[in-house]
Amino acid sequence: GIPSNFLEYLSPRSTLAPPHPSPLAARLLNIDGITSVFYGPNFITVNKDADANWSHVKPEVFSLITEAVTSGESIVHTIENKTAQAGQEGGQEDTLGYNENDSDVVGMIKELLETRIRPAINDDGGDIEFRGFENGNVLLKLRGACRTCDSSTVTLKNGIESMLMHYVIPSLVYSFCGHCASDNFQIEEVQGVVQVLDQEEEIAMREFAKFEEKLKSQRGSPAIANTAGRGS
Repeated sequence: GIPSNFLEYLSPRSTLAPPHPSPLAARLLNIDGITSVFYGPNFITVNKDADANWSHVKPEVFSLITEAVTSGESIVHTIENKTAQAGQEGGQEDTLGYNENDSDVVGMIKELLETRIRPAINDDGGDIEFRGFENGNVLLKLRGACRTCDSSTVTLKNGIESMLMHYVIPSLVYSFCGHCASDNFQIEEVQGVVQVLDQEEEIAMREFAKFEEKLKSQRGSPAIANTAGRGS
């Protein structure tokens, strides 16, 4: 098993680096077109780039995974990390785990993410990280297959956000101000979900948005020309 809730390898170099190098991930990322390897609690997710054809890479991916599992070899090693940074994503404490410093609202959010949302995301080959609760917004990071999925924003907004806003009822927080000798009540509730992106993901999403705008403009140009022609 893996030493944490998940491990994600985003480059060949990461498969060799401490603290959790992985021979299997190294072999998988050596396949032309494979971009990342994600280890969940009881599944492995392999992502490819858009130009790669699954029919070409799938046989080798299956062969390598089957060989590793049936041989009994250790999929992940744990070695001492003498550097400040980890070579892999993950490997830390589960962000959805209990923390005695969490507020009641954050505790409720984590429980819903753990019991109702994480199982569905795991079934799709991904995972979710809780990155904080600020100004009514739940900060989340998608992992594995969900990280690169084109519909990740829809998943967050239509699925996770609607569920959290439905189940996490407003919490009445009482505080006493000694300076003005008055009671203050604050309503704290979930107002939205924000996806936390890595720098590479932000660049990719901006490029994808530019590509979509270009396609829309190309589709719109002929229609404008035809309308003008009929009116002349």
